[in-house]
Amino acid sequence: MYAVIKTGGKQYKVAAGEKIKIEQIAADVGQEITIEQVLAVGAGAELKVGTPLVAGASVVAKVIAQGKHDKVRIFKMRRRKHYQKRQGHRQAFTEIEISAVNA
Repeated sequence: MYAVIKTGGKQYKVAAGEKIKIEQIAADVGQEITIEQVLAVGAGAELKVGTPLVAGASVVAKVIAQGKHDKVRIFKMRRRKHYQKRQGHRQAFTEIEISAVNA
């Protein structure tokens, strides 16, 4: 059984036992979280799509780690104008393990 969830402005297709990195959420390591925004639930050839959410569906996950992705380097330059700008960014993430998909 799998589900399509929405968190952090993005959509993820998840199944029980998977580990994914999502946008950072306020939760401690080891804490159980419940994601209520389930857009679709499927099992084999059967698919249940919500309008926009599936009523009564939820995904239970456990927080494994909090961290930051690798640095993304930003470099801006205008030729012949003596302008250069360097910047960097590290996006924070939360790694979760999906425990159960409840339809």
